[in-house]
Amino acid sequence: MNRVSLAIGRFFFKYRNQAFPLIIVALFVSSPPATTFFGSAALEGWKNIIALLVVMAGLVLRATVIGYAYIKRGGLNKRVYASDLVTEGMFGVCRNPLYVGNMLIYSGLFLFHGNPVVVVAGCLLFGLIYQCIIYAEEEFLANKFGEAYGAYCRDVSRWGLKLSAFSSSTEGMAFNAKRVIAKDYSTMSSTLIALLATEFYRLAADSISPEELSYAMVLVALFVAVVALTGVVSSLKKMGVLDELTAAP
Repeated sequence: MNRVSLAIGRFFFKYRNQAFPLIIVALFVSSPPATTFFGSAALEGWKNIIALLVVMAGLVLRATVIGYAYIKRGGLNKRVYASDLVTEGMFGVCRNPLYVGNMLIYSGLFLFHGNPVVVVAGCLLFGLIYQCIIYAEEEFLANKFGEAYGAYCRDVSRWGLKLSAFSSSTEGMAFNAKRVIAKDYSTMSSTLIALLATEFYRLAADSISPEELSYAMVLVALFVAVVALTGVVSSLKKMGVLDELTAAP
């Protein structure tokens, strides 16, 4: 790792919640979503199904990580920080399982959009950003935990999922589904909103025909429902109603 990579990583670690949505909107608006795949509407449908499966894989991976062992990724005062070296749960399968889940979600979203420029530029850009964030986190962890972190790095891959280690890493742990809802509802809702907005954008790009009007209204209704439900859950969280859900079982 070099200073430039570390600086990029620290910047996006601090501002990713603001920067990532702006980057995605800029990519999606700059290039309209595809309506065919290599000129075929049928292939476009299959491509979208694959994209949704990739997104689902990312959400499931994140849920599995948080359900077994949640760690706060926001750091301390928006700077990289960790009070403990977490190696159990899915962190015994991969050193950065949440980021792998995020990359699956983003890659699926870019593929669902379908414009080649968005797919290639989006995947490369977010892959680079996450790699730099990981460099910044690794520097902090190596300085704080020393040989313990070095041994962890030798045993567990940075990006790859060693699924054979899942049983031993989660032995004696219970999956906390309530914690998944309380901690990751915003990721789920923002992903659904992005998918629905992209599909509506694809439909409305060349004006909505009378035959497409019903489908467009369904998309709008789902969009409003997701936003409303997200608002309800967010309000409950601010009121402290969800606090007990985050406790370990």
